[in-house]
Amino acid sequence: MTAFVQHFTFEFKTGLRNSTLLFMNYLFPLGVYAIMGLIMTQVNPFFVDSLLPAMIIFVILGSTILGLPSPLVEAREAGVYRSFKINGVPAASIVAIPVLTTTFHALIAAGIVALTAVPVFGGVAPDRWWPIAGIAILTAFTCSATGALIGVVSANSRATTLLSQLIFLPSMLIGGMMVPLNMLPESVQRIAGLLPAAHAMQAFEGLAYGRATIFTPTASILILLTGGLLAFGLAIYLFNWDSRNQTRRGHPLLALLALAPYLVSMML
Repeated sequence: MTAFVQHFTFEFKTGLRNSTLLFMNYLFPLGVYAIMGLIMTQVNPFFVDSLLPAMIIFVILGSTILGLPSPLVEAREAGVYRSFKINGVPAASIVAIPVLTTTFHALIAAGIVALTAVPVFGGVAPDRWWPIAGIAILTAFTCSATGALIGVVSANSRATTLLSQLIFLPSMLIGGMMVPLNMLPESVQRIAGLLPAAHAMQAFEGLAYGRATIFTPTASILILLTGGLLAFGLAIYLFNWDSRNQTRRGHPLLALLALAPYLVSMML
């Protein structure tokens, strides 16, 4: 346990000291948040209705989906995990530590958004604050686990960029963050069911704001939880210690099983 705590503390501090991780965890997402708060609220006055939940999801995506996978691949390619294996560090710890530290960083950034969106940018305050906290924690975990899974199955840094963007860009476009989900065509709404961001946004809208939603908010919570646990378990199962050693316990395509809860939501 002491070794786990020390490893966690080291990785958490690295997220603040490393310029790349600092940029992805804080500077990039919070910078975009500030720009959106200053500009989008003027261009589209209705954006204030969803500013707080949308930007919480955005900063979480920036830290987890965009920021987490590449360091995992780089450490594997540099032989860092091979050294961990020699010293008896289990694969579960190697996956869990970046998931936990990134979740904490994402929640700190999300907390900054929650504290400033209403007084600084005129965002609409939720009817209930506790769902904001609970959904943010769940979303951060789910997206961190998904980011870890991307890092585990990616052959190189270029692959992480591609896979991360396959989640990040659709989340921005059809995840309900920039355009309300109920304004999209029904076929696009079904596709949006594949995105954790869409379910997080629906959970925020329904449980924190008491608004009508496309997806049942409690079902979205269950989907996020199941998807996060599946992604985390698959990341541990598919973990590869060394990029030169192609021996795995399972084929990387098994990672697609993490989509199962989201596919179910498309059929409901």
